[in-house]
Amino acid sequence: MPGFAALSAIWGASFALIKVAVDAGVPPVWVALWRCLLGAVTLGAVLLLRGEGVPRDRALWGHSAVVAVLLNTVPFILFPFGETRISSVLAGVMNATTPLFTLLFAVLTVPEERHPGARRLTGLALGFVGVLVVFGVWRGIGSGEAAGGLACLAAACCYGAGFAYLRRFLSGRPESVTTLSALQIGCAAAELAVIAPLAAGAPHWPGAGPAVALLVFGAVGTGVAYLLNLGIVRTAGTTVASAVTYVMPLWSTAIGALFLAEPVGWNALAGGALVIVAVVLARPRPRPATGAADQAPKARQPVR
Repeated sequence: MPGFAALSAIWGASFALIKVAVDAGVPPVWVALWRCLLGAVTLGAVLLLRGEGVPRDRALWGHSAVVAVLLNTVPFILFPFGETRISSVLAGVMNATTPLFTLLFAVLTVPEERHPGARRLTGLALGFVGVLVVFGVWRGIGSGEAAGGLACLAAACCYGAGFAYLRRFLSGRPESVTTLSALQIGCAAAELAVIAPLAAGAPHWPGAGPAVALLVFGAVGTGVAYLLNLGIVRTAGTTVASAVTYVMPLWSTAIGALFLAEPVGWNALAGGALVIVAVVLARPRPRPATGAADQAPKARQPVR
């Protein structure tokens, strides 16, 4: 429970840290690059401490590069871009739709998920109703708010596609979760190192506060949070670890309201609650365990 609470708080606080950085004028692409660079350094240090080498399998590197695009490079740019136009509270709620997009892509690409059932389809529909409630579509949406919200939804969609791709091509690999995640974040850092200078020029000093936010965001939000996630997966299984999705919007809402003085309307709370209920409905029913092998985690948890 302490690890679970810490992980949900760290990932929930990431939206407020993004907001601090972009409000200080840090371009979204540089927010993404600093996050991945610091996360890659942290995970690389873990690899060294564990004595694990770097794989030379070209197919593994190729799949890791694709997963990095879907789970890191693109969404890590889209969320900061979105938060230049909407609050961190709304961005946190949009992130909670990730399991719904994951189910949608799984239905389209994974043979055993082709028939999700009425309950899970109801969850999908309810989740997107929840998004409409969050935005308060009945009173109209400004162009800036619409662009920001759609960017965050697109980021969640990328997560869904990335998880489906990872499940199909990397979940059964023999390498450790540490190695796979370090490759993923390393590839994302390399991709962003090429994109950032071309898209936003040279970096600039944003001030002490935003710099600390970026440091915490990268080293803790990607590096330390990964270690906590891995510990939860190993001790409690992937079902418990994935439940962090339910708690993150609570943290992002509380932190945005208390520390950034962001407004929290009733529709954000109601829509967020609908999204969480939808995620519960969209989850697959747990299968009864028949032995120790059934209780072991079967899917590797990627870094987000």
